[in-house]
Amino acid sequence: MLGGAAGAWAPLVPFAKARLALDDGGLGLLLLCLGAGSITAMPFAGALAARFGCRAVLTAAAIVAAGVFPMLVLAPSPATLAPALFASGAAAGSMDCVINMQAIVVEREAGAPLMSGFHALYSLGSVAGALAVSAQVGLAVAPPAIASAVAFGILIASLAAWPGLLAQRERSNAAAFSLPHAGVLLIGVFCFIVFLTEGSALDWSAVLLRTEHGARLSEAGLAFAAFSATMTGGRLVGDRVVARFGRRRVVAAGALAAATGLALAALGPGWLAGVAGYALVGAGCANIVPVLFTLTGRQTAMPESAAVAAVSMLGYAGLLAGPAGIGVLARATSLSAAIVAVAGLLLVVAIGASRLPA
Repeated sequence: MLGGAAGAWAPLVPFAKARLALDDGGLGLLLLCLGAGSITAMPFAGALAARFGCRAVLTAAAIVAAGVFPMLVLAPSPATLAPALFASGAAAGSMDCVINMQAIVVEREAGAPLMSGFHALYSLGSVAGALAVSAQVGLAVAPPAIASAVAFGILIASLAAWPGLLAQRERSNAAAFSLPHAGVLLIGVFCFIVFLTEGSALDWSAVLLRTEHGARLSEAGLAFAAFSATMTGGRLVGDRVVARFGRRRVVAAGALAAATGLALAALGPGWLAGVAGYALVGAGCANIVPVLFTLTGRQTAMPESAAVAAVSMLGYAGLLAGPAGIGVLARATSLSAAIVAVAGLLLVVAIGASRLPA
């Protein structure tokens, strides 16, 4: 549901931009409201889930997400779109944080790796949402009708999920804000780096192939397509990989593979090397974040809800700040150099994986 809503919004962004006559800068500032809403809501969502249970918070967040989604295309002005985006981001951030809390509990009770499969379904939902909405746009369905259908789908999915959502509360009372313990901070920093890498693939992969390798527009987009395909495929088989090789090895090998892929994309000969490089990045990153969330649930230094919220916030911070930071660094040096710098950060994750819990 969460991935589907995110994927459904992507094809509607140009409509909202044209309807409100926004330039690229104005749209970019407004879209920051999504990230701001997510980061603001996460610590509160974790604390509320600890007190009232995952079911209550997830259901409330789904209702908000469904209620506000049509406003993303109906807002009459930027001044009304901004709070709608903030509310949508807050709902998505709350769901993202709390569903990871539930996933940790379910995986622990099952006694087997499941987290990669859960994250794979987010990826599949994103693809399904984007394709479904794009098809409706192609058939000239009015965007408000599309948005209303998405909102209805969110409500139906929430109703279908209700029996399986956890109602029990956390035994400890987690504060909304608390400084992360050193072990949780390490996991959060690794999440920051991996989310930064994923954000850079979304925003900069096509630009890299176009400007550094001379790819045509039709070829440049293949980099992110390759990244998305290998990430989704890697997550679908990730639980078996984790069970066989262990969490530390998966994080270390995945980070090393992703770093190699970025180096190949930035320095390799021609745009085909860039596509291959980003395919390797997707495969390498695929199971790092799921493993890191599993480890967040296994630590005992912090209440689980507070730890998941802290790690989620750091991850989103990397997703938001990373692409902008790459732009600043690229302006001072070159885009290839900036991408290689991200590869260097991934090497830190590969080396530091040995300090993660077993």
